[in-house]
Amino acid sequence: MTRSDLKSLPSSRAAVWAGAALVTAAVTAVWVQRRSRGAERAQPPAGRLLDIDGVRLHVVEKGEGSEVVLIHGNMVSERDYEASGLLERLARNHRVIAFDRPGFGHSTRPRDRLWTPAAQAKLIHAALAQLGVKQAVVVGHSMGAMVALVLALDHPGDVHRLVLASGYYYPSARIDALLTAPVALPVLGDVMRYTVTAISARLMLNRLVRAMFAPREVPGNFIPALSREMMVRPIQLRANAEDAAFMVPQTKASSERHHELRMPVAILAGADDKVIDVEAHSARLHRELAGSTLAVVPVAGHMVHHAAPDEVVAAVDGFEMTHLERAKQAA
Repeated sequence: MTRSDLKSLPSSRAAVWAGAALVTAAVTAVWVQRRSRGAERAQPPAGRLLDIDGVRLHVVEKGEGSEVVLIHGNMVSERDYEASGLLERLARNHRVIAFDRPGFGHSTRPRDRLWTPAAQAKLIHAALAQLGVKQAVVVGHSMGAMVALVLALDHPGDVHRLVLASGYYYPSARIDALLTAPVALPVLGDVMRYTVTAISARLMLNRLVRAMFAPREVPGNFIPALSREMMVRPIQLRANAEDAAFMVPQTKASSERHHELRMPVAILAGADDKVIDVEAHSARLHRELAGSTLAVVPVAGHMVHHAAPDEVVAAVDGFEMTHLERAKQAA
């Protein structure tokens, strides 16, 4: 072997490793795409698909009576409200309308606009107009609470009552936004969502879900109802990342307008929420909004609507009885 041959070995090895990495990435991307399409076939839309401003928006409707709109949080879809039993409970006395927000479930998320909570609220308002819905009770959980709040601020005449669960209402540092920001970027984010992030999301999913439900156990029907593969699809990973990136600027803008809210507002939170600080957000919002109600559910975490669906139903119907008062009556 000549000296020139020896010098070329490192570059040859680098080329081999680079080629192997590209092949691995390509194989992973194909595998992710197949898993995503398989998940969508295995869990077809439960409702109908509306064409709203270039977006295919999935909506589930059930029941009759006054309208209740359900807006879900991140990682999940409208099936979260089905898994909690809340959709079924409310449908006994109401016409319930549950949306998949853009990029979640079976709703698309085109890249022709920035999908801020305000943009999502605008889309949902247009959908409600198409459905003939006026003066609805709007329920939002987590990121869905941000969307619901903007909907009430921008279209107050169409929101009869606002129910906010486990929401984030004031700007503060969010490490999750920094960590997920690259996933939201075009090109780089696209590569990540089909390769490294696709794998890491699957590895971390159980831990993230446990944190959402802590200190309670994750209900046995939760992940099967929502479908693990639906939750980690590339489009949903992008939606999660973009929503995280828009949280702080949206809360800054919205918090300066809280005083504009005139409809009744019911605020719910889990006392042991590890995702969003109850005192810094839910309790603070309650102090700011005169006439609002606050229910802090004991031994409940971020998924408070799973822990205390009765509290949500009471808030929707306008009852002011607290979780503890009902417990005392039941005893």
